[in-house]
Amino acid sequence: MLDKIIKNVRVVRPHKPAVDLLDLGIQDGKFARIAPEIPAEEAQEVFDAKNLLGFPGLTDAHMHVGIYAPLAQDAVSESRAAAMGGVTSALTYFRTGQYYLNKGGAYRDFFPEVLAISDGKYHVDYGYHLAPISSSHIDEMDMLLSEYGVSSFKIFMFYGGYGLHGKSNEQHKFLMIGEEEKYDLAHFEFIMRGVTRLMQKYPQVAESISLSLHCEVADILNAYTKMVERDGSLSGLRAYSAARPPHSEGLAIWIAAYLAYETDCLNINLLHLSSRKAIDAALMIQTIFPHINFRREVTVGHLLLDVDSTAAALAKVNPPIRPRADVEYLWQAVLDRKVDWIVSDHACCAHELKVNPQSPDNIWLAKSGFGGTEYLLSGVLSEGSKRGMSYHHMAELLCWNPAQRYGLHHKGDIAPGYDADLVLLDPGETFIVRATESESQQGYTPFEGQELTGRVKSTFLRGKLIYHNGSVVGQPAGQYLRRPQTNPQKL
Repeated sequence: MLDKIIKNVRVVRPHKPAVDLLDLGIQDGKFARIAPEIPAEEAQEVFDAKNLLGFPGLTDAHMHVGIYAPLAQDAVSESRAAAMGGVTSALTYFRTGQYYLNKGGAYRDFFPEVLAISDGKYHVDYGYHLAPISSSHIDEMDMLLSEYGVSSFKIFMFYGGYGLHGKSNEQHKFLMIGEEEKYDLAHFEFIMRGVTRLMQKYPQVAESISLSLHCEVADILNAYTKMVERDGSLSGLRAYSAARPPHSEGLAIWIAAYLAYETDCLNINLLHLSSRKAIDAALMIQTIFPHINFRREVTVGHLLLDVDSTAAALAKVNPPIRPRADVEYLWQAVLDRKVDWIVSDHACCAHELKVNPQSPDNIWLAKSGFGGTEYLLSGVLSEGSKRGMSYHHMAELLCWNPAQRYGLHHKGDIAPGYDADLVLLDPGETFIVRATESESQQGYTPFEGQELTGRVKSTFLRGKLIYHNGSVVGQPAGQYLRRPQTNPQKL
């Protein structure tokens, strides 16, 4: 007997253009049998999908849970938002220093606390990317991989001379590192050498070990922010985009690429590319260093918003929301398969923290980041369909590609042996984005009032219904994702 049959699913699979009407048989949390017709009496439970589109559960590979609110609180509410958006695997960036747990020290002490707080809180499966902030963290990367299944690491390139929200002369306090420590290009080089050592020590999983980079150069940000503020002719999102100009992204990408070449660090992820100059730089370095496996990421926020958005300061994020010409260039890169995955960069920042109450329109006083995981699938499907994007291409960018890159080899497809993660979506249902309907505790959304076509109706995590017709179902059932997982195709 199967545990469950989900009948009448119009199945969307990565790399497979056809959308077939199939029944999905589930056993022990895995897809066990897939066929045009599975008799209902062969399962203990039957769910009728009523011919809805069925995507693999999304892998939102770029989130920040616990950055502006306590992790124990954020993990619950923001994973509910993830389930609402069809996300079944959330990979969230975490680090020592201010924000997050507001602690420094060794990951040997820090990360077990993160996992203990997380346990039993997430409604979706979850994993963590970690940032080596101090030099001693580089020596802990082997331990993090071998003992805790952390196979992906991060560099914030602008933190060397810039804070999370602006210029900072207190980097040691912000990062909670010793006065003798430097978070600079040399540190980035040594992190890359550490990743290379990991890949060489563990060749059997080397393809799942990678380094992600937030590419902006602090010196450019400092100089241009001063210029834009002094000039005063720009305001809002236009001012913020000018203060963190696209060539800062491009320059950082070139620096990162040469360091990767110098250190033989072969798996590099270029995060949240926001502009034409960033995309072009990322493509140029790939031709110069063809042996390095660069992956290119964009966010749903940078695809749905531009500098003229009425969200204004609510849409402040790093790197900034850009002019419409950059947005359309990003979309063309997506359609031309020059982008490897799309994420939310979800960072729930409550309104009272986001906007300065004395000066709500002041972009310089607003905090950076906003949520959006709940609109990831609907946003891409709505705007992508207008541009002729196929469903299976969407599944590659939202499900398969990020899962495979980050070692989630049981995720990202609807096939026997894979986790029975599924999102059912009505591609014809149009809705207006309203923050009041979101499961997130943010209380607002920069996407407020946008009309999207394609609404998530049900989400299944390892065969268990966790979201249905507007409501999260059941208690948190998310499991910690030790990576890399075993590929079902290689069993």
